[in-house]
Amino acid sequence: MTDILVSATPSRRTVLAGFASLAALALAGCTTTGASRPTVATAEPPTRVVPPEVLAMYGPLPNEDFLIPAAPIHLLDPIYWRQEVDNTTGEAPGTVVVDTANRFLYWTMPNGRAMRYGVGIGRAGFEWNGRAHIAYKRKWPTWTPPSEMVDRQPELEKYRHGQPPGLDNALGPRALYIHQGNRDTLYRLHGNMDVHSIGKAVSSGCVRLLYHDVIDLYERVPHGAPIVVIADPAAAAALPPAAA
Repeated sequence: MTDILVSATPSRRTVLAGFASLAALALAGCTTTGASRPTVATAEPPTRVVPPEVLAMYGPLPNEDFLIPAAPIHLLDPIYWRQEVDNTTGEAPGTVVVDTANRFLYWTMPNGRAMRYGVGIGRAGFEWNGRAHIAYKRKWPTWTPPSEMVDRQPELEKYRHGQPPGLDNALGPRALYIHQGNRDTLYRLHGNMDVHSIGKAVSSGCVRLLYHDVIDLYERVPHGAPIVVIADPAAAAALPPAAA
C-alpha cells in the first residue's frame, strides 16, 4: 500500500492547569470559537505522509443529512488520528474516558483494547472533571445555548431558542449528552470540523471531536454508558462514583 504525501502543520500540545469543581458544570455549555467548516492553511506547511486508510477514514460522507466533506486530516498531528490502542485507562470495557491533560478520548473495549480519538476540551475557566453517564444521543441535533452563555456572548441571541441542524451548527452531526443522575450537566460530546481545535483547550467546556470521529463514537456508545473525565489518568480512581 502506497502512502500519500500531503501538506501539514503540526498542532501544539498544551497542558490543562488544575481540576475544576463539578459544581461548575451547570454554568456553561457548548459553543464554537469559529466556523465549524474545515480550516484552510495560510502558510506553506511541510509535507506529511498520510496513509490511504487514514484518508479513507476521514473522507467525504455523502449519505449524511448534510454532505460532510473530507476532513483536512493532513493539518492534524497524527497522534490525534482515530486509532485502536491498548486500554491504559484502568476503566472497564464500555466506558468513555476523557483524558483532558493529553487531549484524548477513549472508548474502552474488550480484551484490553480501546478506540482513541483526539479531542478539543474546555478552555481555562471552563474545565471540568468527574464521573457521569451518557443519558442520550442525537443525530444532527439542534443546539440551544444556555442563557448564561447568551448573556456572555450577545452574538448568540439569535440562537436563544435553538440553532437548526447543519454543518455550521455548534454541535455538528452528532451529540452525546452528559448527565449526573437526573441532572443535565449541560456538557456534551459533539462534533466540530476545525482541525486546529483538536488537541487544544478552546470550547466552553464541551468535548469536541472531528465530525468523522464523533459519528464513529456515536455508533459505539449506548445510552447509559458511563463516562469519566479526568485531568490526570492516575487520578481516575480517586474520583467519586457517579450519582445514581
